[in-house]
Amino acid sequence: MITEHAAILGSRHFVWPDEAACAAWANALAVRPALRDAFIELHGSLGAGKTTCVRHLLRALGVQGRIKSPTYAVLEVYALAGLQISHFDFYRFTQAGEWADAGFRDIFAAPGLKLAEWPANAGALLPLADLRVHIEVLEDDSRSVRVEAGSARGLELL
Repeated sequence: MITEHAAILGSRHFVWPDEAACAAWANALAVRPALRDAFIELHGSLGAGKTTCVRHLLRALGVQGRIKSPTYAVLEVYALAGLQISHFDFYRFTQAGEWADAGFRDIFAAPGLKLAEWPANAGALLPLADLRVHIEVLEDDSRSVRVEAGSARGLELL
């Protein structure tokens, strides 16, 4: 089987020594106009900080109240003035076809920010990500973060 890899148009590497560094990165990303219609994949092991990163980004965008992990619901939606945000967690997907069966194609076709944890579990059905964020826990509990742009929009966000 031949696996195609999405092109990487640009990348950046960061070390987040603590959660405050993650929040600062999210705050910087939140002010970029290209984010409003971006698709961002978050990769990393359990406990790496994918959901924490999303929470900081959503707070920076102005989401109030409780921000839940969509691990069991698969999708949490947030509506802000002029911005629809869809936060997916495909951890529990066992077959890529579940993505299509759930009607997510329509969500991805609509305007708005899409954030997906565990995107590999949705297989090749997902559209090309603008940004791919890879988070790895280091021995000292800091995070090594590689951010890859997969589109022109992704390059703007880098």
